[in-house]
Amino acid sequence: MSTAILAFERDYAVQRRHARLTFAAVTGVMVVLFLLTAEASNFFKITQVTLADGTRAERWVIGAGLPRLGEYITKTIPQLRWATLGHDLAVWFSRWEVWAQLLLETVLIAFMATVLGVIGGFILSFPAARNLAPNRWIFWLCRRYLEIARTVPELIFALIFVFCFGVGPLAGVLAIGLHTAGSLGKLYSEANENIDMRPLDGVKAAGGSWFDMVRYGAVPQVLPNVLSYTLLRFEINVRASSIIGYVGAGGLGQEFRTAMSYQDYTDLSALFVIILVTVTVIDRLSEMLRHRVIGLEERA
Repeated sequence: MSTAILAFERDYAVQRRHARLTFAAVTGVMVVLFLLTAEASNFFKITQVTLADGTRAERWVIGAGLPRLGEYITKTIPQLRWATLGHDLAVWFSRWEVWAQLLLETVLIAFMATVLGVIGGFILSFPAARNLAPNRWIFWLCRRYLEIARTVPELIFALIFVFCFGVGPLAGVLAIGLHTAGSLGKLYSEANENIDMRPLDGVKAAGGSWFDMVRYGAVPQVLPNVLSYTLLRFEINVRASSIIGYVGAGGLGQEFRTAMSYQDYTDLSALFVIILVTVTVIDRLSEMLRHRVIGLEERA
């Protein structure tokens, strides 16, 4: 017994020493990468600033820029007085009718794009999963397509589709939908690779085709994850659809562009509040729906 204990302690000491060396090596690599990235991004840059008395002094760029950030935020906040709060809010949101229409357009763009992205990503996620792909060529093609779709930013897709189909919501729907298909296809495929393969083996043993294996063996296992990823992506797409309008793809983005062009900072803050409230409401509704589905899954 003492020999076994000594052997265990010796092996444990070796493992601990190996773990410490690995941790130290990884930490050293991360520190070096951080320093290289900080240097490339001018994180440690020293710049000259003008002080209150008019003299010039050298300051760290982050410390010199933070006051300007506060100055910018101050410009976007309108003057609200309790005595005239209603009037001040009415002035702040004076374009609410236009913004309401564009907000509805933004949400509809996000919804339609999410639907298209879910369909494309869900279909391609099965041949893009290593454990479900019919052959390696289909697996390779599906993986490369999903990589291209999610690598190109939505703004680039929006510029392309605006050139093809003109200014309007259609370009936004196609741009966000294509990017969504690539992102969700990746997430769905990873969920597919973690499923239990025994139900699929049972379907195959009963004479089922590849589609039958996917339909009856894989889909029931991944549906909760699919729902969770889809709701999260819809929330992301609402934010994305409020930005791509900047290049003419519909939604609130065109109002952001107009406000920035005319330096109307209070309109920018009003638009930000509208987007924040919208995303918060969608997040709350998504959470309620997800919890309801999880509850049904648990009772079943």
